[in-house]
Amino acid sequence: MLCPKKGMRLYIISNRLPVKVTGLNGTFVFSRSEGGLATGLDSLQTSYEKHWIGWPGMCVKREEDKKEILARLEELNFHPVFLSESQIENYYEGYSNSTIWPLCHYFFAYTLYKKCFWDAYKQVNRLFCEEICRLVRPGDRVWIQDYQLMLLPNMLREACPGVCIGYFHHIPFPSYELFRVLPERAELLKGLLGADFIAFHTHDYMRHFISTVERVLRIDFNLDEARIGDRVVRVDALPMGINYDLYHEAFDKPEVRKAIERNRQFFGKHKLMISVDRLDYSKGILHRLWGFASFLSHHPEYHGKVTLAMVIVPSRDHVGSYAELKTKIDEEIGAINGRYSTMDWTPVCYFYHSFSFEELTAMYYMADIALVTPLRDGMNLVAKEYVAVKRENPGVLILSEMAGASAEMADALRINPNDTGEIEAAICEALEMPEEEQMARLERMRKIVSTQTVNKWAADFVDGLNDTFTKNTWLCEKRLSKEAVGTIRHSYLNARRRLILLDYDGTLAAIENRPEDARPTEEILALLRKLSEDPANHVVINSGRDQSTLEEWLGALPISLAAEHGASYKEGGVWHQNLSKIHWAPELLSILRLFIDKTPRAHLEIKDAALAWHYRESDAWLGALRARQLIHALMPVCMRRGLQILSGDKVVEVKSLECNKGSEVNRLLARRHYDFILAMGDDTTDEDMFQALPKDAVTIKIGNVSEIANYHMSSQEQVLPFLRSLLGNEETEADKYGGKYARLTEAFLNGWRSLARNRLLKVFSNN
Repeated sequence: MLCPKKGMRLYIISNRLPVKVTGLNGTFVFSRSEGGLATGLDSLQTSYEKHWIGWPGMCVKREEDKKEILARLEELNFHPVFLSESQIENYYEGYSNSTIWPLCHYFFAYTLYKKCFWDAYKQVNRLFCEEICRLVRPGDRVWIQDYQLMLLPNMLREACPGVCIGYFHHIPFPSYELFRVLPERAELLKGLLGADFIAFHTHDYMRHFISTVERVLRIDFNLDEARIGDRVVRVDALPMGINYDLYHEAFDKPEVRKAIERNRQFFGKHKLMISVDRLDYSKGILHRLWGFASFLSHHPEYHGKVTLAMVIVPSRDHVGSYAELKTKIDEEIGAINGRYSTMDWTPVCYFYHSFSFEELTAMYYMADIALVTPLRDGMNLVAKEYVAVKRENPGVLILSEMAGASAEMADALRINPNDTGEIEAAICEALEMPEEEQMARLERMRKIVSTQTVNKWAADFVDGLNDTFTKNTWLCEKRLSKEAVGTIRHSYLNARRRLILLDYDGTLAAIENRPEDARPTEEILALLRKLSEDPANHVVINSGRDQSTLEEWLGALPISLAAEHGASYKEGGVWHQNLSKIHWAPELLSILRLFIDKTPRAHLEIKDAALAWHYRESDAWLGALRARQLIHALMPVCMRRGLQILSGDKVVEVKSLECNKGSEVNRLLARRHYDFILAMGDDTTDEDMFQALPKDAVTIKIGNVSEIANYHMSSQEQVLPFLRSLLGNEETEADKYGGKYARLTEAFLNGWRSLARNRLLKVFSNN
């Protein structure tokens, strides 16, 4: 982890502050908020000065009240964003929890779309952006939390381009097929991509996000990184943990021990199962009750011996779907208890309220079984809290495979929460599991939970954010700035013999889905003609294009051409062959054509010395998969025949090992000395060209940053203006300075000559 500079601050941005404010007319009560995020980040240890920005939990109308709350909260480094009742209704209850939440949890039927929801969502994200801009300073870190603020990273990027921004998504990120349903899908993805570093709980959510970005925005990822303009966005999977020591040491607190004794008296000698959830349809509460009811129906031997303690924390029960869920839960619990209860046994003990830390950890410690069976959950910290509290006490964790925690906790009894039969079977297995096995499973899970703590999660996130920000700072230093352009132009103007090496596709001309559509425009032709008119310039198009295409498009110009990475070249109007035309083996062509058949919109380009399999128009995921499969299939054939496989930008190319863009550079440099060399290219094949040039050459990579090239240009659109600037009459800053200096020197010399002449005239006249 990079050591932060003194005074650097970490701003945690979330929908809610970790405290909520209640009260009226200047008398306010500040209490701790519930929720995994507030609990986790409240215990976060960091070397940064920690600040928090969020809604204080109540709608405040009077300015005097706002000032009072602001003053009280800022003493704690909390900075409130005040929201109106209509904003809470439309932004929070509306777009956040009635549109994004159900979609991300795969409850498409509950998803609501209203224009007022989206308008409020944008408005509130803008308010958060304004508050951050008011506070943030250079060197600070901004860590944005969760789905309520998905537009905020890009808003902040546009307002403060140099700020270091991270984003963590605490809920599931759905598959592309589901996320694409959102009308605002592109805006939300662009909003997230304003961050330097984006993280999710599991690799599945990370994979879904990357796939969605590639399909919706047509932005390609190279492993875990995507290029957005002059910077990279990195994505990772970082499972959130808990404050392990807090829960593991809870038994040592006298209040917890007293609560354990009270619970033992209340529940008696029954085997105790516990479930703890917020009221939500994603938590699988009804399915859990159905599974328990099935267990009681099929296993009467456990009647009077097993109790399910169901803790449900109230949440949005005024909303229709939640109120309906609450009614169904009440009815199902009533039905189970009505059917099976006896004078001294109640199958389901129902608690519809939140528990204090002491009461909750006491329940965890006592519980023989924890039922954590959400239908879909981002992480679920209850499972980790239960394991941490148990210590020497045996217990079994039954965990839904749909919860993010299941990726780490392999020793839980994992079930499909939609299958009530699996829930029933898991309860039986847990009740019959020997204590030795229970303790062994708990110990293995405890090692994971004690290592992957909330502090490690936060430290890993900040490390990832710092690493990405450092890389983007490095990229910024390689960016072709105005000052660098001035320096290059000055060198260009003062050179006597120049070599100008230009790639074609992606450099002079924009990449087209169909390669034949990339014909040179009049602007390109005029610029090349202008460059070649200067007798000091030797202009070379060093391309992967075939000879006939280059001749047709550029053959009329007085420039040199290198086709198929130097397999043939044209100088002085005459084409020369470095390689004779290759007769491609039928087995090679059959493999390539097979993959054309398997990949819609892929096509094969057959050249004299190379074969190019293009998949730019194909589906992003399928094209990338087929490219990897094709390379694997081609490898043994190419090895036998001494051919090279190149993976380029949406193309897989097979060519001879003898020629590349670097070999063409070596041929040119061996024939003549140049005092100015400029090379520009956008693809991996251009790296060979940059590598072959002397270190004082001006090498510029377009698109992705090169380790070898001196400079980086973010887009092809900047290429032609840059080349025109070398030819233009406008003065750069360096030229202006040099010209001004020359004029001042000339004026000084003229003045000195005039003074000397006058003095000499006086001498002669006196004589």
